[in-house]
Amino acid sequence: MSINNTSLRSYQNVTPELGAKVYIDSSSVIVGDVNIGDHSSVWPLVAARGDVNIIRIGKRTNIQDGTILHVTRKSEAKPDGHPLIIGDDVTVGHKAMLHGCQLGHRILVGMGSIIMDGAIVEDDVIIGAGTLVPPNKVLASGYLYVGNPMKQARPLKDVEIEFLKQSADNYVHLKDEYLAEQ
Repeated sequence: MSINNTSLRSYQNVTPELGAKVYIDSSSVIVGDVNIGDHSSVWPLVAARGDVNIIRIGKRTNIQDGTILHVTRKSEAKPDGHPLIIGDDVTVGHKAMLHGCQLGHRILVGMGSIIMDGAIVEDDVIIGAGTLVPPNKVLASGYLYVGNPMKQARPLKDVEIEFLKQSADNYVHLKDEYLAEQ
């Protein structure tokens, strides 16, 4: 696993936890209560800050270059705050921003997309590049969403649904290549 002394940082005595065969690029910063599942990967310049709430990343999920992962603090008005929960076989494109939202399994988040607090993305969804998902929206399974703010564009084709798993598998293979060079 590629981790330098500064990639994983404790916050209030809580240190990120990694599953088996996880790749973390040395330029990324993972802070606090972050749990990353088996065979997942975090690429250059990712910031994942689990300081005021938790971040959970599933298995075989890839978080691509320049992405920001953060959460919302627990409060009297919102006792659970907004944790960030990302499922299995998720591909998060370059420079995405995920803030206090929940993503199911087999999702593609397009480059530069923003998903805000309380949004829920069900399984088998594609979010087009540059899409803004406003707070508390629910994106139903099996659709393509695009735009600012997002709109449900159309049902996914079978080949697109198959691609969601293939995209995750491609990044598992790539991270294994990177790990083999360590």
